[in-house]
Amino acid sequence: MSSKPKAPSSRLDSDLTDAELATLAIRAGHQRTPEGEHSEPIFPTSSFVFHSAAQAAARFGGDEDGNIYSRFTNPTVRLFEQRIAAMEEGERAVATSSGMAAILSLGMGLLSQGDHIVCSYSVFGSTVSLFTKYFSKAGIRTTFVDPSDLDAWRGALEPDTKLLFLETPSNPLAEIADIRAISEIAHQHGALLAVDNCFCTPALQKPLLLGADIVIHSATKFLDGQGRCIGGVVIGPDALMEEVFGFVRTGGTCLSPFNAWVFIKGLETLELRLKAQSAQAMELAQWLQQQPQIERVHYSGLDTHPQHQLAAQQQSAFGAVLAFEVKGGQEQAWSVIDGTRMISITGNLGDTKTTITHPATTTHGRLSDDERAQAGIKDNLIRVSVGLEALDDIRSDLQRGLAAL
Repeated sequence: MSSKPKAPSSRLDSDLTDAELATLAIRAGHQRTPEGEHSEPIFPTSSFVFHSAAQAAARFGGDEDGNIYSRFTNPTVRLFEQRIAAMEEGERAVATSSGMAAILSLGMGLLSQGDHIVCSYSVFGSTVSLFTKYFSKAGIRTTFVDPSDLDAWRGALEPDTKLLFLETPSNPLAEIADIRAISEIAHQHGALLAVDNCFCTPALQKPLLLGADIVIHSATKFLDGQGRCIGGVVIGPDALMEEVFGFVRTGGTCLSPFNAWVFIKGLETLELRLKAQSAQAMELAQWLQQQPQIERVHYSGLDTHPQHQLAAQQQSAFGAVLAFEVKGGQEQAWSVIDGTRMISITGNLGDTKTTITHPATTTHGRLSDDERAQAGIKDNLIRVSVGLEALDDIRSDLQRGLAAL
């Protein structure tokens, strides 16, 4: 006759007040079930059972904490949220079905008709489309500015400006914005600063400690690290995240338990991966600078980068994504891409596999010619997300591509 298992009563993983990032990435948020599992469990259930009708009413009414329905309460999703919040040193995280769903949920949760956004023009193409085509339908206006021009940020402020939004490093040109200075501009105006930390992750940069109010991630990228699942997350103060959570609960932009579990496991190796990939990207960028077929390399680790010193101040490394401009135009850029044999031609990034893409016709292809020009997305631009293959093999494959010119 078996007895009901009891949860372990000692060595709780939640006692991590002074733990470092590597420990938080492996331990934070896990409260073992009565089964005593060592690896984090997956709860692939749509709903949860109540002991009584009264308990169901109390849960739905908010009088009792506990699981209700996996659209907005699931133990696996909650564990991922607690872990990434701990790593970013934020109060609370709200997980979403994609990185774009995270930005949508942020806007719908915190902004209202008539509000105004100031956004860097060096952001992911879909972010631009979301702000200009869909937020505008809700009466939310956006002004785009040069991410490195502090006077431009100040000059774009309006009485109804509620949110400043930026990526740093930017996609794909690795432009660096001064998080601390822009946060001061936002706060002096009574606005919030949200930073897309997708390229650096908390392994290399912590925007909340630099003054940002909110951090955004496409968990699809480096948080997963192996190109397996789609997801996103918003991190910030509990009061603000409660508003974002309210939209996720009602709007259904929620993360699945399985994807949350994959991201949990991805976080365990995040710091190791990012440091190794950043080191490879640095060597690759330096090598690319020497190639006669290339006009310019965009990577903040290079001392020729205009914001190199700023990047060194607010990041612990320079990241795994770089871009370069070949001599010629789209035809030449495509020739280089098609000339590679090992590197994956895909719009995704953050993978252990090195990827390559032509931003003007893929990630930023839905932008107008003027929008691409403003963002510096030229026809001869190629983006590479450096993986963990042997550096010599990555370099040799790019050399094959460049030989096509």
